Amino acid sequence: MQFLNGSITKIMKRNLNIYFKMTPKILTQGAEAKILLSNKTITKDRISKSYRIPELDKRIRKSRTKSEAKLLNKASKIINIPIPIIEDKRNFQIKMHYINGQRLSDNLDKFSLEKQKSLCKRIGQKVAKLHDANIIHGDLTTSNMILQNNQIYFIDFGLGYISSKFEDKAVDIHLFKQALEAKHFRKWEILFKEFQKGYNISKNSKIVFERLKAVEKRGRYKH
Repeated sequence: MQFLNGSITKIMKRNLNIYFKMTPKILTQGAEAKILLSNKTITKDRISKSYRIPELDKRIRKSRTKSEAKLLNKASKIINIPIPIIEDKRNFQIKMHYINGQRLSDNLDKFSLEKQKSLCKRIGQKVAKLHDANIIHGDLTTSNMILQNNQIYFIDFGLGYISSKFEDKAVDIHLFKQALEAKHFRKWEILFKEFQKGYNISKNSKIVFERLKAVEKRGRYKH
């Protein structure tokens, strides 16, 4: 009887382990999507909006899922990102590999200044490569950058799009600059200079930074 009880306990534990591995864990939930983790796979699940007409809601979610998957596939050939495994337009989901690393928004300030500068220069280089391919990230902050094995991965291209406009590239950089100033305010000026050094590999860096000044000037006039 004791042997039987022991066997049942082992089976129950095994079944519980299988259950918890299969049950997705919600990592984050924003206005547009839930990010779920299950068995080393991330699922981005676009949320239905009750205020939209159902048919319109489905069309918008399907279109955005398709656009983001296309953008991820293009970006994956240029920089490190979580590579999409499955694009499920019917369920408005994108499945991709989980990057288990350090989110830079939480960890950048913990590194030595030299490492912070090196990372920001490398970020600048990666953004330059994206922009030279006319990819706009749309939410360029350290919250959307993960460090794994000394490699920087960009995540969350949900607000991204394709554009050859220097204005759009300048706005992308402006967002990153604002993120540095807000989240890493102690050394943000030093870090942004390193970002600029990295971005200078872009063939259009001079034009984009000139346009950035115009974007910032307009922002000052609004306040």
